[in-house]
Amino acid sequence: MSTLELKNQVIDKLENADENLLKKVQATINDHEENKIVAHTVSGKPLTIKEYRAEVFKAERDIEQGRYYTTSELKTEMEKWKR
Repeated sequence: MSTLELKNQVIDKLENADENLLKKVQATINDHEENKIVAHTVSGKPLTIKEYRAEVFKAERDIEQGRYYTTSELKTEMEKWKR
């Protein structure tokens, strides 16, 4: 069965579905979207949207609290690596 045939078959079933089934389908789709990989860390770890948002929130807090390197500081640190 092709993807198009499968989609059409599912659509036909959904058109006649009761509210209970529709809620289950919606919950399944929502769960799939929440667990979908949307990014990777620099080390290659996959991140879901929830994990990605948590990382962004943490990074924003770090910036607000001054826990970051300026470009100048980073360049100085990189020069040390060459030695």
